[in-house]
Amino acid sequence: MTVYGNFPGSRPRRLRTTPAMRRMVAETRLDPANLILPAFVREGITAPVAISAMPGVQQHTLDTLRKAAVDAVSAGVSGIMLFGVPTDEKKDARGTAGTDPDGILQVGLRAVREEVGDDLVVMSDLCLDEYTDHGHCGVLTADGRVDNDATLERYAEMAQVQADAGAHVVGPSGMMDGQVGVVRDALDQTGHEDVSILAYTVKYSSAFYGPFREAVGSSLKGDRKTYQQDPANARESLRELALDLDEGADMVMVKPAGPYLDILAKVADAVDVPVAAYQISGEYAMIEAAAEKGWIDRDAAIMESLTGIRRAGAQMILTYWATEVAERLRRS
Repeated sequence: MTVYGNFPGSRPRRLRTTPAMRRMVAETRLDPANLILPAFVREGITAPVAISAMPGVQQHTLDTLRKAAVDAVSAGVSGIMLFGVPTDEKKDARGTAGTDPDGILQVGLRAVREEVGDDLVVMSDLCLDEYTDHGHCGVLTADGRVDNDATLERYAEMAQVQADAGAHVVGPSGMMDGQVGVVRDALDQTGHEDVSILAYTVKYSSAFYGPFREAVGSSLKGDRKTYQQDPANARESLRELALDLDEGADMVMVKPAGPYLDILAKVADAVDVPVAAYQISGEYAMIEAAAEKGWIDRDAAIMESLTGIRRAGAQMILTYWATEVAERLRRS
């Protein structure tokens, strides 16, 4: 036999011969504890409402939210990230429903904590977009610009009410300059020193958010390009990372996940804090839609996408398939 380099002595296929062999030498492992379930709780409904752009995902009532939390615990999922969906009548220019102790997110947080206690890490999205009548993530100036510093004051108020309601972790996601530091100060000054911050450190202005805006009933007109990041930029993410760490972030996140695996890898290589990635609504919807057409193997595509995110450096993955995948992993 002709010798080519190290062949035939070197045969990488030897380590791919059986499922047991492949499992033994796998470099990346996905575990239920790596998964976090995003969940939407909607005010004023008596039955869950399906989200048409996200087949299999729904806006929860308080009762179905409690059940989703229990199911997540049973499957071994590590956390749940809650998003509140108020009635349109509750929305206003300053997003006051977001700081109402009896607002839907705070009610949902209390319900989940009462149901599962500390068996699940209960996280809350800290942003105004669900609660404003204009759909932006902050307070607007008279000429329609997002006022960064006025918005920070609102975020400080949100941090306190979410922590009061039982959040173990708050996730400031609005991409305002200085948001992590302001939230940390607000938590510390109100006796919530043990509440952690999962910073939405890298959050791109992405077309893949589309289905999410249906999920939260967004009123957005226009875009968020003046505060979310330009998809063309990479170094900017490392600057955002350094700022968030200096301000006190306990964990950092890259969002979206799939289209930004290069950024996720850079972030994971640069830090010694836990790194999360959010597999967002558009990523979910693409796989579900292609699978519904019979174009791809749904289960295999889900696992491949999550393994890729994990391989790129995410210790935690927010995914709408969290409970389903965790159950599958436990059976395998």
